This record gives sequence, C-alpha cells and structure tokens, in this order.
Amino acid sequence: MATAPTQMSVVRAAGVRQVRLVCGIILFAFVVSHFLNHALGNISVDAMETGVYYHTLFWQFLPVAIVFYTAALTHMGLGVYALYQRRQFRWRTIEPLQLVLGLSIPVLVMGHVIGVRLAQTLYGHEKLYPQELYLFFVAAPGLLWQMTILLLIAWVHGCIGVYFWLRLKPFFTRAAPYLLAAAVLIPTLSLLGIYQGGRSVAADSDDGEWRKQHLTRSKVGTVAEGNTLERIAGGLTMGYFGLLGLVLAARGVRALRERRGGMIALSYGNGKTVRVPKGLSVLEASLRHNVPHASVCGGRARCSTCRIRIIGDHDALPTPSQREAFVLTRVGTADPSIRLACQLRPTSDLSFFQLFAAHTHGTDGASTSASIGQERYLVSLFVDMRGSTQLAEKRLPFDTVFIVNRFLGAVSQAVIENGGQPNQFVGDGMLALFGLAADPQTACRQAMKAAAGIAAHIDELNDLLSHDLRQPIRFGIGIHGGEVIIGDIGYRDHIVFTALGDAVNVAARLQDMTKTLACEAVVSDEVRRTADIAEDALPQQEVAIRGRDQPLAVRVVANARELAALVDRSERVAA
Repeated sequence: MATAPTQMSVVRAAGVRQVRLVCGIILFAFVVSHFLNHALGNISVDAMETGVYYHTLFWQFLPVAIVFYTAALTHMGLGVYALYQRRQFRWRTIEPLQLVLGLSIPVLVMGHVIGVRLAQTLYGHEKLYPQELYLFFVAAPGLLWQMTILLLIAWVHGCIGVYFWLRLKPFFTRAAPYLLAAAVLIPTLSLLGIYQGGRSVAADSDDGEWRKQHLTRSKVGTVAEGNTLERIAGGLTMGYFGLLGLVLAARGVRALRERRGGMIALSYGNGKTVRVPKGLSVLEASLRHNVPHASVCGGRARCSTCRIRIIGDHDALPTPSQREAFVLTRVGTADPSIRLACQLRPTSDLSFFQLFAAHTHGTDGASTSASIGQERYLVSLFVDMRGSTQLAEKRLPFDTVFIVNRFLGAVSQAVIENGGQPNQFVGDGMLALFGLAADPQTACRQAMKAAAGIAAHIDELNDLLSHDLRQPIRFGIGIHGGEVIIGDIGYRDHIVFTALGDAVNVAARLQDMTKTLACEAVVSDEVRRTADIAEDALPQQEVAIRGRDQPLAVRVVANARELAALVDRSERVAA
C-alpha cells in the first residue's frame, strides 16, 4: 500500500520555487492590506489615517518587519535569479509577463520607499496620507500616474502568482469566481479611495491652517533633505538597472560557453530530433524548437505531466534533483529511466519518448487542450448486474439490451437523485462519482444513500418486469473514497471525463467481493467513518485487496436499503 511522503522528504523537496512562493504570499498579503487601506479613502482621509495606524502597527512590529523585509529582498533576488536561470519561456502564456512585471516593481517603488521609510529612519519624517496625497494631487501630479501604474503592476503580478499557485488545487474551480471578484474589486476600490482622498486633500490644501498642520518640516522635510533622498533613490535605481544588465550579460556569456561546450541531440522517439546546447532542460529544448510537450505546471516541478522515458542507457544522466526525486516518488515512480523533462538537463545525446501527449486533435484536425487533471477526494460507487450472462442465453439480443438499459437507467436515477454523477458504463456495470461539488462527508453520505436508492429502484424494476423474468434482477455495490485524479481521458473525439486512482480500483474490487460475501453492498470503513456512521451500525470485516500489502477494513451490507436509515440517523445526531 502506498504511503504518504515522509515529513523529511517534504522538507528535502523544498527548493527555490517554494521559497519564492512563500515570500510572494507574504508580499501579496502586504499589498492586499495596503490596498484595503487605500479603499478607506472612499469614506474619508481620516479613515485612511486610522487604517494606516493599525496597518503600520502590524507591519512595523519588529518580528513581522524582519520577516517582511527578508521576504521582499529574497523575492526580488530570486526574481533576478529566475531571469538568469530560465533559458526558455512559453511566450504564449503569462509566465514571461509575470517575470517582467515583477522585475519592474523595484524600479517603480524605489522612490516611494526611500521617500517614506528611509526618510522616517534618517530624518524622522512622518509622511502619511495627507502628505502623500498632497504630493500626488497638488505638488507633483505627474507622480500620480507612476503610482497608479505601480499599484496595477504589483496587483497583476501578485494575482498571476496566486493563479499559478492555486490553479491545480482541487477547490480552485469552485473558488475561481470569488477570487476573480476580489481581484477586480480590491484594486478598483483602492484607486477610487486614492482619488477621493486626493480630491479632499487638494480642497483642504487651500486652507493655510491645513498647510501649517500637515506640511511642516517634521512631516515633509527640507529641500536639502529631499534632494538627498532623491540622490539615494536615483543611485539605487541605477544600481538595480546595472544588476539587470549584469544578469543579461551573464546570460549571453553562458549561452556562448554552452555553444562552445558543444551541442547535443535530443531524439523524441517519433523521428523528431533537435540539437541544443548542453545545459538546457528537455522541456526548454521542446519549447525552443516548438515541439509539443505536456507540462501543466509550466516547468515548475509541481506536476509530473512532462515525464519522459529514456531509451537506452540512463546511467550517464545527471542524478535527479531533490525536487525531481520528490515528485517522482510522489507519483510512485521508481523506474530510473523515467525522468521529469523540466528538471533533466542532459550533457550528452539522449533518446526518449513522452509519457503524456501534449494535446489531442479533434476530427477537424484542430488541436484542443484536454482538461487539466486535478487531485481531489471523491467517493466511487461501482454497481454491477448479477446473472446477465444467463439472462442473455435465453433471450433475444435486443431483449437483453432492453433489460440491461432499464437496469442502468434505474441505477443512474438513484445516483443523480442523491447528488452523484454516473460516469462510466461498462457492459452491465456502472461507475458513479460523488464529491465533485460536495465535501467528503457529504459525498460519503450521498453514496450510501444512492446505494439504498439503487436497491429501491431495482425492486420497482423487478415488479415491473416480474411477468418476464424467471428470477429477479440482483446486483452488487462497492463503495470506497479517497484521493483520485479527475480529468479528460481519451483520444480525438473519444474524450471522456473520469477519475483514476487507487480509490476507484478498490471500489471495483469491493463490488466483486459482494459475490463471495453474499451481500448487496460492501462499504469501506473509510467511507463509514467519514460519513460519521456509528461504529456498531454495520458488521466489520478485513479483506485482502489485490495490489495492496495491507488488508482493508470494510463493512458488509446484506440489505442496501438499510443504508438510508443509517445516514438519516447520523444526520439527525449531527444536527
């Protein structure tokens, strides 16, 4: 039985991208807090000042400040490193846009940080909203556009990062509309708050008393102090541009050295061969030469869809990085000939073939992307009609098809009535999925109620067909829940949405066991426990599952109709 990765393996798998993600989340939290503070300008400037008091109270608290500034410097440094490290981009996606926006933020924010934070540290200036809004709306209106651009760039950059982080999460599809609403409303309210606050300050600034109170030397400083801060900001900005220039020069030197170091040939196993410099990953080589290559996560080693199988000797290849080893272990791959294309950087000629097709083709020849797979908890219900072979022996084929269709129709009706989705029909059997739009506990309860509904509908069908059946239709049901991969599977115009994983296979095995256990349903104890059914409600038994090292605890259900009452009782107790 596969076990979850150990805590140590998870720690070893942490790499540059994980550090950049954590730093980015910290910075995005600061941006959200700052934007919400700006939005208070829709109430009044006083509300903005009250909000910024609590905002600075938290973010300038010494431990938080240390974490924040460390995250800011680390994130910027890793962004510069990404510019150097990334050899090839998927130019038709938002990845290069995210990098460009991220690299432009330090240039735009430098003057603001120096003018507010460093001015406070060096000269004790207390520049808050009245002073900043006066600068943008009265003293130097041109800076307002720079600040607006900065806000939009920082927000878009952060949202792209959040999208890349969450898009493979099981809940993303349900959460996406709410996230989109927040992504639009927060910056809109923020900019409106700045505009309303700026109008208020511009009107108040005509009052001499207001100027004496808010434009004092202790708040805005002297001209000489301002010139000093501008020189510091200008020097740091030029230094940053110089750093980017060095990185670009380093990229050129690296490319020259790689070319002088020799070219290698990558053969894709389908007759396609490309020549690339040593040092490129296989995925980067595919992107550079426009070779379709599956990569759901965009080369971040957060999925395994770019996997390749090496043809021939693989001993001379570089050893897998910690992150690559973690991903391969996570998907249960122990074969050393299977590698991640986004992480493998061969130093000699290599032949391989891709394990996953990059896309499928419709009947018209146009390429259509398959649905991205997601890992999530689902409950699988397998049901099978008993005695269909004997039924077919003494009937005309069309009569047999009619009865089987009536059986599958009765089963499907029970599944749909209880919140499930009929998924696959295999002969006289069916797989149904629960939990596509429900939490695990609800999904388990729905599956158990559906089993009871199936029994009730089959009773009605037997009564309806009693004049034509020698024996009533019997059935077996297996129910199990667990993490599975859901997505589109198939080829060309034969694409189906389904679930793959150990939980689905176990449900099918449990359905088979209803024959030997002489019962109508076998429910895994995992489902019973998640549905919060009483421990003593159903008899327990341990069974051996083919392909598993350890026996599985299951509950034997002689009469599936009893499951509905058990679920109802559990729901009443919970209420």
